[in-house]
Amino acid sequence: MNRESKSLELVIESNKLVGKDLEIAIKVLNKQRISIDDAIYLYEHSELSYVGLLANYIREEKNGDFTYFNRNFHIEPTNICVFTCKFCSYSRLLKQADEGWVLSKEQMLDIIRSYKDKPVTEVHIVGGVHPKLTLEFFCDLFKSIKEISPNLHIKAFTAVEYEYMFRKAKVSVEEGLKIMMEAGLDSIPGGGAEIFDEVLRAEICGDKATTAQWLEIHETAHKLGLKSNCTMLYGHLESYAHRVDHMNRLRELQDKTGGFNTFIPLKFRNKDNEMSNVPETSVIEDLKNYAVARIFLDNFEHIKAYWPMIGRSTAQLSLSFGVDDIDGTIDDTTKIYSMAGSEEQNPQLTTQQLVELITNVGRHPIERGTLYDVVQDYKDYDFSKENNGQGFVELPILN
Repeated sequence: MNRESKSLELVIESNKLVGKDLEIAIKVLNKQRISIDDAIYLYEHSELSYVGLLANYIREEKNGDFTYFNRNFHIEPTNICVFTCKFCSYSRLLKQADEGWVLSKEQMLDIIRSYKDKPVTEVHIVGGVHPKLTLEFFCDLFKSIKEISPNLHIKAFTAVEYEYMFRKAKVSVEEGLKIMMEAGLDSIPGGGAEIFDEVLRAEICGDKATTAQWLEIHETAHKLGLKSNCTMLYGHLESYAHRVDHMNRLRELQDKTGGFNTFIPLKFRNKDNEMSNVPETSVIEDLKNYAVARIFLDNFEHIKAYWPMIGRSTAQLSLSFGVDDIDGTIDDTTKIYSMAGSEEQNPQLTTQQLVELITNVGRHPIERGTLYDVVQDYKDYDFSKENNGQGFVELPILN
């Protein structure tokens, strides 16, 4: 019996829980699925300490003290975008091209080459939806990446990017994904999900891929053997019922395919966008959201907190509220959240700093691959073995 299992049983036996809280705790202890109404109740009525206890119990049942991270880097081909999401601080329309960027193929390959002698395992490619960057262009890019670093995992493009790309190329979702896989695509990130409620989605991002299209692309990817992540943008105009509806649609798809690696709640940031009047959520609300997600998504092995977005301290706290993954990385150069006002404006951590962030709150750091294969166990790791002073260790180079 782990420590959280004992704590949960003691709380139940001490009669400190009554009514709905007791019912939910018994369900969790017996590994029974909680309902939509249960999840809404946890958001609206339950104390943070209580949902944290339940979430940490599930976290430790699934993953013990293991806390995962990976060594990745980002390539953002462009922030020029055909869509106008109200919450976005990152993208620029074509008519605002002087405020944006478009990387050439060679510029992106230069980034790949710059990491060739570093022990990274993943490149994460995502950005704006540029009307002139085509399916053919990116297939050519993927093939060139694999020529430079055959073992580098390519995690690329949100369902929103794929929907537009495939529509322009006049291919079906299945055809388009097969073409990308043949070129080198290894998995899909979870962005673009935002919030699934159709009315609310139409209000905040109505001109891009629909809920049905997002879910179809991920379901098709799973059927083809591609794993993917999934996200939820929270803390804007949505209600708790909207959040639970969103997670329920993901839970149903996971029941069907089992293809999601992890769920990543993404906090709305209000700097320099059309929703700057909407106040941001508190740290307490952030932690409760992670916890409810962990309790509700019983068929997900992992819940990720993206540390550059919420900051290092909150990321550490989240590890006691259901989170078992804080992403990474050696060099996280993404601008998507820094431009929206995230805590980490220059999000870079060495591996040693990241390991210390995890061990300082009593957790067990594990470097993972994109698909959660163990690359390196960092419990009691001796960083004096390193020879370049940059937080890199002597692991096989991806070439």
